[in-house]
Amino acid sequence: MCVSWSPSFLVVTKTKAMKKMTLLILLLVLSVLNMSAPQNKCLYIKQANPIKPYQSMIYAIGKVECNFDTLAYNLKEQACGYFQIRPIRVKDYNERTGSNYTLEDMFDYYKAEKVFLYFAMLLQDPDLIIRKWNGSGPMTYEYLKNVKKYML
Repeated sequence: MCVSWSPSFLVVTKTKAMKKMTLLILLLVLSVLNMSAPQNKCLYIKQANPIKPYQSMIYAIGKVECNFDTLAYNLKEQACGYFQIRPIRVKDYNERTGSNYTLEDMFDYYKAEKVFLYFAMLLQDPDLIIRKWNGSGPMTYEYLKNVKKYML
């Protein structure tokens, strides 16, 4: 029996051989890497760090308002704490949220930050947040400039 070799038969044979070789190498690599499912039936989820979009602004306002002194008090304006929150702001916050904060609560950084963030999220525009935090009128532009100097 005589077998003749034609170029097309040779190409088909090489292609099949390459596929087999690729499959063999792939199986070999998988077995070497020991890629099997984990034996423990549990899932680990890494805790994500919270996003704090106002952190730079909070830092800068704290520097301008009270030089980071959470116990600061302005007798003239009756403003207290890190954010120098005035009684009218506490009253407005309580009415809007149903809270019962007092002016003395504003010496607690976390409560004061909560009040600040509430009003910040209402406005959303960073420049407007900073200006409105200081009050109203042309003086707020100077305040904005001072705060922006300290923003990271």
